[in-house]
Amino acid sequence: MEPEFIDNFLGKKNFDELQSLLMGERMPWYYRPIIDYADDVNKFQFVHNFYENMTSFLFCEKLSPILQIIEATAIIRIKANLLTITPEIVENTYHNDVANYDYSGDKKEKLKNLTTAIFYVNTNNGYTKFEDGTIVESVANRMVFFSTDMRHTGTSCTDEKTRVVINFNYFK
Repeated sequence: MEPEFIDNFLGKKNFDELQSLLMGERMPWYYRPIIDYADDVNKFQFVHNFYENMTSFLFCEKLSPILQIIEATAIIRIKANLLTITPEIVENTYHNDVANYDYSGDKKEKLKNLTTAIFYVNTNNGYTKFEDGTIVESVANRMVFFSTDMRHTGTSCTDEKTRVVINFNYFK
């Protein structure tokens, strides 16, 4: 599955409400001293887990408009990432979201149906880059879909205080 993106993914009202929440002072963000791998020196991010290991966390219900559109049959994880401004754009390490899950042996076949989607909360000059060179720019209310085993990386930004995205890992 090649990356596919949809602009204006949510209606204006739903998008404005979600963006206000994630960019506002009520959103709890938690410091994470690594982004992709522990040996990535001097990299950090703030995260908010909405859903993981069959557990919903604070504000998960605010994602209902997105979940209705993507029609997931099973959600594995939903996590928001917040990266702070840097003097130059920093590309993080290529990874795939499969590494987060134990799908060995027979379970490996299930990965073909596991999808990752990234929802861009704010517009900035950061981006998502795939190992094949495809770049998806950070445009508010954009959603990109791709196979969870595709290697990709995110970046910081230099033109806004933060770059905020929501990652969805789910079965169609």
